[in-house]
Amino acid sequence: SALEVYKEMLLLYCEKAKHYVNSQCADLEPWQIIAATLLLTLGAVWAKNFLFQQESLTSRIKKQFFRLIRKIPFIGASIQNQLNKALDDMSMSLCTLKEGMSYTKLLPAQGLTQKQVLDSIRQYQTLNEVQWNKGKVSGAVYWGDEKLTELLVKVYGEFAWSNPLHPEIFPGVRKMEAEVVRMTCSLFKGGPDSCGTVTSGGTESILMACKAYRDMAYERGIKHPEIIAPVSAHAAFDKAAHYFGMKLINIPLDKKTMKVDVKAMKRAISKNTAMLVCSAPQFPHGIIDPIVEVGKLAEKYSIPFHVDACLGGFLIVFMEKAGFKLEPFDFRVKSVTSISADTHKYGYAPKGSSVVLYRDKKYRHYQYFVAPDWQGGIYASPSMAGSRPGGIIAACWATMMHMGENGYVDATRKVVQTARKIAAGIRKIEGVFVFGNPEVSVVALGSNDFDVFRLSNALTSKGWNLNTLQFPSSIHICVTMLHTKPGVAECFISDVKEEVAIIMKDPKEKTTGMGAIYGMAQSIPDRSMVTEVSCGFLDCLYSTEVFKVQNNHRTSKRDHMNGSSKKH
Repeated sequence: SALEVYKEMLLLYCEKAKHYVNSQCADLEPWQIIAATLLLTLGAVWAKNFLFQQESLTSRIKKQFFRLIRKIPFIGASIQNQLNKALDDMSMSLCTLKEGMSYTKLLPAQGLTQKQVLDSIRQYQTLNEVQWNKGKVSGAVYWGDEKLTELLVKVYGEFAWSNPLHPEIFPGVRKMEAEVVRMTCSLFKGGPDSCGTVTSGGTESILMACKAYRDMAYERGIKHPEIIAPVSAHAAFDKAAHYFGMKLINIPLDKKTMKVDVKAMKRAISKNTAMLVCSAPQFPHGIIDPIVEVGKLAEKYSIPFHVDACLGGFLIVFMEKAGFKLEPFDFRVKSVTSISADTHKYGYAPKGSSVVLYRDKKYRHYQYFVAPDWQGGIYASPSMAGSRPGGIIAACWATMMHMGENGYVDATRKVVQTARKIAAGIRKIEGVFVFGNPEVSVVALGSNDFDVFRLSNALTSKGWNLNTLQFPSSIHICVTMLHTKPGVAECFISDVKEEVAIIMKDPKEKTTGMGAIYGMAQSIPDRSMVTEVSCGFLDCLYSTEVFKVQNNHRTSKRDHMNGSSKKH
C-alpha cells in the first residue's frame, strides 16, 4: 500500500541520517560528543529563554539601543540635563508653598489641641487652586452634595475604628459589606450564585480579577498566562500584568467607532490566554466595547471574560430605567464571568470603595489568599489588604441606601443627558470632532486641523480642568453631577467654540506650555525617558523641600504651564 511505501522511504532516510551522523563523529572521542551535546542543549535553552519572554524581543532591543545611546557622553549628558530641567520645573510647580508656609518634618514635642489641628487643616485647604465645586473639573469629584457629605461624615465617625478583618468584633461592618456586594450583584443581573468583594478602588478590583484568572490558568497548566485587552483598557491591567507576571496583549480599536476590533481579538487568542477584557465604558473616549460579540469568543474558547465597568458601572445599570437603551453588558451575557464597578464614582460613595463581582463563587476562591501555616494563626484575606477601613464600607452602604434606585436613576438621567448635550454641541463646531459615539458620560475631542493640546491650554486658562489623552492626541470631559448644574454645559460648549475660532485663525501655530509637554511626551521613542519623568513626578508628591522663588512665581508658572486664551 501507499502507506507502506512512505514508511519504507522514511526508514531509508533515517538510516542515511544515522550513517551520516556516525561518520561525522567517527573521529571524535566520547567526551567531545558529550561536551558538544551539553553546549548545544544549553545554547538551545538560552535561545528559548532569550526569544520567548514576557516582553517582546523588539521592545527589549529598542530599550537596549536607547540605553547605549544615553551612554554616549555628549548625547547622554544633554538628555540628562533636559530631564533634570523638566523635573526641576515639575518640583517648582507642585511643591511651592504660599508665602510663610513650611513643611512639618518632625512630630510636635507637645501635641496640638483640637482647635490647633483644625486651624492647621484650614491652612492646608487654602492651597487648593482648582474650584471643583463650580463644575469645571472633568471627573475627580462625582457629586460632592452637602447633605450627602454630612451623612457620610456622621456614618464614618460611627465606624472610624472598625476593621472588617475582625468580623467577630465588628459584625455590623461585615453585614454592610455583604449587602453592598449583594445589591451590586443584583444591579448587574447576577444570579443566586453571583458573589464578590469590596475593594479600595477600581485598580484593586481589576487586580483581583486578574489574580484570580492567573491562578486559574496556572491550575490549567498555562505557564505564561496572557491578558487580552483593548488598547483602551484601563492601565490597571498593565499594572496587574506587571505585578502578577502575566503578559498583556493590547488589541487595536476600530478607528471610526473606537471599539475594540473583535477579529483582531480572536486572532490574538492562544493556548496561553487566561482572560479576555472589555470596558463598559472605557476611560479615554467613553465608548462601550462590543461585549456581546467578545462574549461569543469567550464562550467558544472557554476563556474567562472580565467586563471593566469601574468608570460608568453605576450609570449603565440605571440607564434603561432612565430612558436610555444599551446592549447587554452584564451577567445577562452568559460568558461574562466577572465585572468591576466603582461605588466611589457614580455610586457617589466616598473615595476608597469599589466592588469586584463574579458569576460564581468558584472564581472568587482564586482571588483569596490563605496562609494556613503562619505562626500567628491561619491568615486569610479576600483582597490585597489585610486591615481595611470599616468606615469607608459603612459610608458606601449608607450612600447606596440613601440614594436608592430612584435617586440613582434621576442622577443617571441628568448626567447622560448633559453628556449628550455636550457631544451634540461639540459636533457643531468646525475644527473639532467627537471620538466615536459616546453613550454614557465621557466625551472625547480631537482635531484634524490643529494640535488639540492648544485647545487644552486655552480651556485651562478659562478655569477648566480636563483630561489630556494620547495615541491619538485628544482631550475629554468626564461629566459628573456638578456639570448638570444650570449653565455649566452651555458654558463649556461656548468656551470650546470661542477658543477653537481663535485657534483656527492660525491652526499651524506651535503649541506651548503643558500642551507642548504632552505632545512631546507621546512622540518620544525612548519610553524609558517618559517613565523617568513620571517617577520624578511621583517623587515630587512626597517632597518636603521648600523652593525659594519670587512671590509671583506660582502665577507666572501657571501661565507658562497651561497657556492663556490669548496665546495657544
